[in-house]
Amino acid sequence: MKMTLKMYKTGNPGKLAILISHCKILLLISILALPAKLDAQSRRPMTIDDVMNIARIGDVLITPDGDKVFYSVAKLDWEKNKYKKKYFLISSGGGQPQEFIGKDGGSKFQFSPDGKFLSFLREVDKTEQLFIMPVEGGEAVKSSDLKCKIQAYRWSKDSRQIFFVAEDTLSSKEQGEWDKGADAFYVDEGGNGKFSGRWTNLWQLDPESGKASMLTNEELIIEDFDVSPDGNTIVFSARPDNRQNYPHHAELFLYTPGNPQLERLTSNRAPESNPRWSPDGKRILYRSPDKEEFELRCGYFWIMDPATGKSKMLKTQNQGEMTGSVVWHADGKSILYCEARGTNSNLHRLFLSGDRSEQLSNRKGSLRAMAFSKDRNRVIYTFSDFTRPAELYVSDLKMGQELRLTNVNSWAEEEINLGKADVLKWNSSDGTEIEGIFLLPSAYQKGSRVPLILTIHGGPPGVFTNSFDAYLHYLTGQGYAVLGPNVRGSTGYGDDILRGLMGDVGGGEFEDAMTGVDHVVELDYVDPDRMGVRGWSWGGVSTSWVVTHTDRFKAASCGAGVVSWLSESGPGFNYDVSLWYIGGTAWENPELWRDHSSITHVKNAKTPTLLLHGAEDVTSSTNQSMIFYTALRDLGVPTRFLKFPRQKHGIREPRHQRIRMTEEIKWFNKYILEKDWEEESSKTGLIE
Repeated sequence: MKMTLKMYKTGNPGKLAILISHCKILLLISILALPAKLDAQSRRPMTIDDVMNIARIGDVLITPDGDKVFYSVAKLDWEKNKYKKKYFLISSGGGQPQEFIGKDGGSKFQFSPDGKFLSFLREVDKTEQLFIMPVEGGEAVKSSDLKCKIQAYRWSKDSRQIFFVAEDTLSSKEQGEWDKGADAFYVDEGGNGKFSGRWTNLWQLDPESGKASMLTNEELIIEDFDVSPDGNTIVFSARPDNRQNYPHHAELFLYTPGNPQLERLTSNRAPESNPRWSPDGKRILYRSPDKEEFELRCGYFWIMDPATGKSKMLKTQNQGEMTGSVVWHADGKSILYCEARGTNSNLHRLFLSGDRSEQLSNRKGSLRAMAFSKDRNRVIYTFSDFTRPAELYVSDLKMGQELRLTNVNSWAEEEINLGKADVLKWNSSDGTEIEGIFLLPSAYQKGSRVPLILTIHGGPPGVFTNSFDAYLHYLTGQGYAVLGPNVRGSTGYGDDILRGLMGDVGGGEFEDAMTGVDHVVELDYVDPDRMGVRGWSWGGVSTSWVVTHTDRFKAASCGAGVVSWLSESGPGFNYDVSLWYIGGTAWENPELWRDHSSITHVKNAKTPTLLLHGAEDVTSSTNQSMIFYTALRDLGVPTRFLKFPRQKHGIREPRHQRIRMTEEIKWFNKYILEKDWEEESSKTGLIE
């Protein structure tokens, strides 16, 4: 365009005017053709249907040479009541993604080390079998034909063998009887846990011939494994039982072909996990909170010399949880990982020599490394912040050449009036500094006071992060401010905050949350007479504590919580309560277990409370909500109990998700705003 204009500067003025006119028309057409970002007045509030239509990126891989990226996008299929995945392959240099694999899909995708094949698991006759397809195109071929269910697998470094973990099988006669209804089992015996289970063992598969052979014949539950670079040794973590509350029984083992006896590398009460061979095959990287005991810590990397069995703890990384893929650098001298620090997550490099960490990215938001090229020169990651949903990016390791690969949720950035978000800090009642996220309605005017929803995260070692949460933006679109405090017990702030809830269940996080509420009231953002509280899992535990210890809130939504630790000591997933948060057992410390249970204090409750629970939840057993519902109802406190069939600890089915959100906002609006919630007109076509 500039060259053409320059040519006409010394030519005919009329032609110049005509050309400029044409350029203006072309420019106008180009602008109209672009997806317009609406101004604030033209944008609309987030709807429940919008929340459900946020696409989810997953299954992210990069070819070993770093040239191609594989990923999936899950979008809502309302008619089938599930999120349906499509799979794509795109150049790491950007461009148009190509749909890959097809509608049958799969799971646990991997590229072969030579980059020629994509492998994955797919269900065949109720068992997971291994499929392989050429990256350059062609049909997927079933490579395994076993009666056992494959759970996990890894390629050998030369791409000639595949090692996998599979469940043990019953004899034909036993399986026949089982299928006919003879499926009674002894809990926690053999490979059983609370549900029937099987021991798992290691296998080897020749992907060309399809010949498979069983390598181990042990009574173990294998959790994770890795194959040495020379293909001669397998390291794995495994447990001798399938009991729900005993993860610390996990140990590290070595398998060497030709050796009938496994070599046990650890023997303690610490849960070793995620073993990975170094590039030279001489060391093993793994995670554990301690050398001997199951301590409440953020956890550490350990380096083991398998020849001697000696381990060294790396102390640099200990502030928060890993938030993406953890890999050895190709040089074998360092480790690449993403860690949550406060509300942000970034990429780090830990040098073994000197136990020194270098932060490679410095983003305000949540960066999660998903995959690395073989030479570690390229990293594929998702990034999200308060106002940008997660998208896929590629960069060099120095994070200096970032390229965005996807735009699956750009509509949310362009069409929706998103809430105004920030990170706040305040001092709790004992002087502990607490951080949290705070969102205001997009139309908030300084000096006005708006209703508040206090949201309490799960865990306890959960954390509110600088990432996109569509439902929180839905609440701001309804006119609410939202406070998410990272109370003591949260991850991302080091061991002192993480361990701060020990011996103080209920009290500690209650004080942290209430002082946070006081803080936003004092800042003149919030109307103290129009507040609600909500939480799920441990957030439900805390919410039940809140409504039995204060009447400051007009409404509460309590999801998948525990209100009686005594009655949950067997049914639920609560080793942390026994080991750390309360201590001992329900029969050793009955008064403590009773005192830290909200049901003990339920006679103080006055807040209208909505209870939500999956009917098949065994993490926080469903009857916990029934206990609380019965007490509140008998005390005359307004309450309803919404149970979701087929759902476990999380609500997965889309129609149930929509019911949960709809009923929650109805409850809040009724008791906080004293108005009925009106069904939204669909902006997405989900609801007719």
